Amino acid sequence: MKIIRKWIAAPILLALICVLSSSYIVDKEAERIQKAASVFEDFTNMKESIPASMLEDSKGIVIIPKMINAGFGIGGKRGKGVAMVKLASGEWSDPVFVTITGGSIGFQAGVQAVDLVLLFKHKEALTNAKNGDFTIGGDLSAAAGPVGRSTSANTDYKLDAEVYSYSRSKGLFAGISINGSNIAFDKTANSNYYGANSDTQKLFSGAKHTSAEVTALRNALGGK
Repeated sequence: MKIIRKWIAAPILLALICVLSSSYIVDKEAERIQKAASVFEDFTNMKESIPASMLEDSKGIVIIPKMINAGFGIGGKRGKGVAMVKLASGEWSDPVFVTITGGSIGFQAGVQAVDLVLLFKHKEALTNAKNGDFTIGGDLSAAAGPVGRSTSANTDYKLDAEVYSYSRSKGLFAGISINGSNIAFDKTANSNYYGANSDTQKLFSGAKHTSAEVTALRNALGGK
């Protein structure tokens, strides 16, 4: 009888573990979206924030919460976040999970967590990414974005870059350079959150996902 009970209990226990593991994975990706929304809200509450006109004119965005910026002579970057593009309706697409990695050489020391927001002039930089990744400063020109609460804060700013970066940093680094950083689509995270058959291009082409965390992220970006 004990053997039979064990034989019955084993698959039930295995099924329970699978369910709990699946829920944990989805919650982990949902948390990444929640953190992205929180980061952008924090940026808008800063004294010198991202100008409203910059966000209105941008066609794509990448938000990386707590990117690790570390170095001792040779530096490195590593972070996970989300990317979205603006649809023809003005609404933001479903978020696509991305990773950012990079390195730099120069005098620097320490480890620091940096919140990073990248605004893209053209959404094709994201939707047409070759092999699912691209390099900032290689495939696309980048520059530090202008700041100011006024919608006209960037009137005299020479907007000739493809990507504008905004970073909120603490610790030993006064600022960061994103040139040479690689942004890649996180296929595993996308599959975990949207399902095994998730497709990056389809996610970028619509706004079908209406979970609480995705809705909160859209609201943080302007309510659309």
